Amino acid sequence: MGYNRIMKETINIKYNGKTYVIPKPFNQCYFGSEPTKQMTIGNRFNDSEHQQYAKLPAFAVAIYDTIIGAERVEDYKLMQQGLTWFQKNFVNEYYTLLD
Repeated sequence: MGYNRIMKETINIKYNGKTYVIPKPFNQCYFGSEPTKQMTIGNRFNDSEHQQYAKLPAFAVAIYDTIIGAERVEDYKLMQQGLTWFQKNFVNEYYTLLD
């Protein structure tokens, strides 16, 4: 596990044997004191009949939260950047939480 700023434009985070490149503007997200800490996130449309959850590292949760916030304020360019990053880096979790 590691948290390493390599450039002003990106951050590299090692998680589960893979290096994730966090591009601008997501490199400005707050990932907490333990960016690789695993967290469980529920699909925001969960109801009593349909429950879906995904386990993600804290750095991916921060990007997920940014996507949801961007959608709420209608910043669709930022939202799409986040969706594209999730599709590339956390495919199954993307389908559980964002599709």
